[in-house]
Amino acid sequence: MLLTRKQTCQLGILLSIHQQHSKIDQILIHQQIELLEVLTGFETNNKYEIKNSFGQRVYFAAEDTDCCTRNCCGPSRPFTLRIIDNMGREVITLERPLRCNSCCCPCCLQEIEIQAPPGVPVGYVIQTWHPCLPKFTIQNEKREDVLKISGPCVVCSCCGDVDFEIKSLDEQCVVGKISKHWTGILKEAFTDADNFGIQFPLDLDVKMKAVMMGACFLIDFMFFESTGSQEQKSGVW
Repeated sequence: MLLTRKQTCQLGILLSIHQQHSKIDQILIHQQIELLEVLTGFETNNKYEIKNSFGQRVYFAAEDTDCCTRNCCGPSRPFTLRIIDNMGREVITLERPLRCNSCCCPCCLQEIEIQAPPGVPVGYVIQTWHPCLPKFTIQNEKREDVLKISGPCVVCSCCGDVDFEIKSLDEQCVVGKISKHWTGILKEAFTDADNFGIQFPLDLDVKMKAVMMGACFLIDFMFFESTGSQEQKSGVW
């Protein structure tokens, strides 16, 4: 059976993702500082470098939203995040719909869809309601629960890292973590450019490794993103 051009492209992307993700157990995500945003407070599209544990860039991620959405909806905004490999191909797409951003409301909670390659869902990150803690459920492409994520009650990166633990479904075993790294008083105070690290088992399914990146970006926007006067870089959940 002959493959269409689109199918051939998707197969190439899948092989590339498998090759990249099967060899890593740690991902570093560095948000780029936007000078216009620092000087004016005017929110621009977020951009990130995604690196392996050796500091080598494996992906570049760029937010794709319009000016009105960014500056009116702030950190709660819906967005499309496009992840591009070193060959310039879009290999992963993240879609975050507009959802409620209050822990007091148990309905219409935050979620993000991960597509790899673009257009092919491989998993979801769903916020789980809890009165005190930030909690999320990792789901596969069939929306079956796979893992859990649990964060601290006080989500504040003042002079230290903030860890969100990746746990088994019964939450008895910690298998990894998503960490927001402290970047220094000046960078924390005057920019919203954050650094994250993701640790997971080397033998974790490559699709779930992509989903973990989606979880990291959702956590960034929910707890560490700021827009003008809308400060959301620390707080009590």
